[in-house]
Amino acid sequence: MNRVPGSAENAHSSSLESCPSLRDVPSINPAQLMARIESYEGREKKGISDVRRTFCLFVTFDLLFITLLWIIELNVKGGIETTLEKEVLQYDYSSSYFDIFLLAVFRFKVLILAYAMCRLRHWWAIAFTTAVTSAFLLAKVIISQLFSQGAFGYVLPIISFILAWIETWFLDFKVLPQEAEEENRFLIAQDASERAALLHPGVLSDGQFYSPPESVAGSDEDSEEKQDSEKPVV
Repeated sequence: MNRVPGSAENAHSSSLESCPSLRDVPSINPAQLMARIESYEGREKKGISDVRRTFCLFVTFDLLFITLLWIIELNVKGGIETTLEKEVLQYDYSSSYFDIFLLAVFRFKVLILAYAMCRLRHWWAIAFTTAVTSAFLLAKVIISQLFSQGAFGYVLPIISFILAWIETWFLDFKVLPQEAEEENRFLIAQDASERAALLHPGVLSDGQFYSPPESVAGSDEDSEEKQDSEKPVV
């Protein structure tokens, strides 16, 4: 009896056994990718990221803190009404702190408009406000007579200068890099989900995978021999 078909079947079965099954191939889980994309989309729907919201809160703190220090300075000089009239209506660049308060209002309006309302993703607005603040405070300290008016002559300019540069550092090193990283992660996850949708159109369950019964090598030959043995001998 010819044994060539048996050897071919053995080779075919061994090649099938050597091929990896669908379970052994690492696949992308579309459910996890979709959950990650939905989380990023939820953040986008909020309109503003958490780190940007923290930056806006710090800008608000800057305005309120400078306002508080200015009100304390008005009380120290002999009453809010009298000193307010002197510093606002009779404004003098060399002795008034009203311009430092207006500088804080200027920073607040520009930064909130740029980074909260317009959601700007560039550093030019914070660079502009910090440059204006630094130049104005340096000129005021050099030209004016604030140092002769007590402790507030040092406190208000120094605090305003420090807060402006802290805002610059926070935006440049925290807000913009973190938002760019989150956007890159969103794009990568979205691209991976599109590839997963092309590779796996539907999510297959374990019950849909089955292995056909393996055929034993030489089974056809055994069945033929069995039939021959069962034939009656004439």
